[in-house]
Amino acid sequence: MESRSEVTQLLCQLKDGQDEVYEKLYPLIYEELRKLAYSHMRRQSPDHTLSKTELVHEAYLKMIDQSKINFNDRGHFLAIASRCMRQILIDYARKKTAKKRGGQKKDLTYIDELFKAQNQKTQELLDIDAALNRLEKLNSRLSKVVEMRFFGEMTIQETANALEVSESTVKRDWMKARGWLYKELKARFEVE
Repeated sequence: MESRSEVTQLLCQLKDGQDEVYEKLYPLIYEELRKLAYSHMRRQSPDHTLSKTELVHEAYLKMIDQSKINFNDRGHFLAIASRCMRQILIDYARKKTAKKRGGQKKDLTYIDELFKAQNQKTQELLDIDAALNRLEKLNSRLSKVVEMRFFGEMTIQETANALEVSESTVKRDWMKARGWLYKELKARFEVE
């Protein structure tokens, strides 16, 4: 518990512009970032070339590279870290399917089914990202709830604290967002 209050104190120092605090913060938050990375990576195909450790480092570097992010507390910091991890994985998926790299066309020297399964997982991630971007335009908070609950595996309470709303609001938002995403993704798959 002491490290949680220390994390909050360090985040307050960051708000005051003390950038050297990142070096003290990283060891305290590292294990939680690894748990976030694990939850993100377990949804990826088994042969994904980005490791959990690399995802943690990429996300952390992306966060400290921002000019001014105001972290309210530990939960808010983890929510932003989760979003960064999601963006990194989406960028990775986009690059993997980019037309300039041959897109989804693969040599037939490998087992076709393996590639088919891998491409489906990559496409699912891109579809979810596109749906979340549409949801964000309609209702930003619903999109944030999905990021925190689904990608960040944050609890209702942690999500409520990070968004500064009540737990019952998060529960309602979570139900609305899941329903909206279900309809959106179901319609996408029925078209194909």
